[in-house]
Amino acid sequence: MVEIILVSTIHKEIGKANAHELCLILEKIQPDVILLEALESSYTEYDKMVFDKFNVYSSKLELKAIQLYSFKSQFEYIPVLEKGMSDVFNEKYNLICENKEFQNKLNNFNHKASKEGFSFLNSELGQTLQSELREYEDRIILNPEIKKQFNDYNNEYEDSMVKNIMAYCEHIQFNKAVFMCGDAHRESILAKLNSLKDILTIKTI
Repeated sequence: MVEIILVSTIHKEIGKANAHELCLILEKIQPDVILLEALESSYTEYDKMVFDKFNVYSSKLELKAIQLYSFKSQFEYIPVLEKGMSDVFNEKYNLICENKEFQNKLNNFNHKASKEGFSFLNSELGQTLQSELREYEDRIILNPEIKKQFNDYNNEYEDSMVKNIMAYCEHIQFNKAVFMCGDAHRESILAKLNSLKDILTIKTI
């Protein structure tokens, strides 16, 4: 049975939630495989060549951490997304970001992430505050069609990642993997992965 360790992260460096700190987490875990919430096009062969020859780092937090970790160890990098964000995602956040109370809650969350880094993003408090943000979003959005479209899309988005992780596990032998995924997906992704506990051992940091 393979072991997958979920590391909740964000997609842009802020304060202590930065690539160097994330690289330290990878060094501690020492995974054979790194699974990432990313499209294959997020890190192309050209990007790899530019990094290898000129040390040009990615602007995306997780990819930069992976590049830093490549100096320390060998591993297999696997992007697990099939498609990018839907327009309904932008439509939803254009609506909720106009709400000042939501902005205050989001700024408070980001302040904690910047100050405490990945220890906060992977904590019970971080998950609680993230859940509160999602609940508040649902109260803000009065259009039931937009809400349904987003929830359906989000489930499809997460389910595709889980499906691709399972497909990889069925065909490739390895001992330990890290799955780096945005903190907004932490609660639901954990539930989806834990439903496969007969096949996978799921841990968190």
